[in-house]
Amino acid sequence: MPKLDGEIAFVTGATAGFGEAVAGLFVAEGGRVVASGRRADRLEKLRSRLGDRCLTIALDVRDRHAVEAAVSSLPEDFAEISILVNNAGLALGRAPAWEADIDDWETMIDTNIKGVLYCTRAIMPGMVARDRGHVINVASVAGNHYGPGGPVYGATKSFVTQFAMNTRADLKGRNVRVTSISPGMSETEFDIVRTGDPDVDFYEGFKAMSADDVAQVLLDVVALPPHVNVNTVEVMPLAQTFGPRLVHRGPP
Repeated sequence: MPKLDGEIAFVTGATAGFGEAVAGLFVAEGGRVVASGRRADRLEKLRSRLGDRCLTIALDVRDRHAVEAAVSSLPEDFAEISILVNNAGLALGRAPAWEADIDDWETMIDTNIKGVLYCTRAIMPGMVARDRGHVINVASVAGNHYGPGGPVYGATKSFVTQFAMNTRADLKGRNVRVTSISPGMSETEFDIVRTGDPDVDFYEGFKAMSADDVAQVLLDVVALPPHVNVNTVEVMPLAQTFGPRLVHRGPP
């Protein structure tokens, strides 16, 4: 029996990477998916591939009113969303804080934080009213561990997990689950977007995770019995682990 029979998922950032993989896997497992993203051409290709069980919506999650309008106008057979995957997000730049482009910071804050807030606030009331649902926030290992070159990206992903867990506390006594997943190095468009270099090969010499790997973890979490809640999960490729302390030796 398909694992997601009867479920309706709303997936943000579905035009590439984790979001696209999640949409495809959830449909394959019997669910229906509202796949949203900013690139209409990619959404059309996704819809053609996945068929009638996928509804696509061109949507920028940074636009609160657009998010509210999209959710309130869903057709009846896609309206009762039972799974929200807050996946839309990005990193921009690798500069230290004193050299970074503030426009990049604002884009990351608007997408990685506000997008999660807007979608959660628009969709969660329906879950609470039906006393059924699961919200999954896609965070990052960068939000759990410290390193140079991404202070705002890491901070936004820390927010994503903290917001998920505080929301879970709000839901005490209700049958709505909340999970924050923190993936490690995955071979997607992430570093192309971050660096603006289409030829970047950040994954040479080791086997990174794929978007399909991360989608499988999300499916496993969602398919658990409804009384089981995975609060947080951190997943890395075997080749990636925890780095040593960064120490500067010599004069300051």
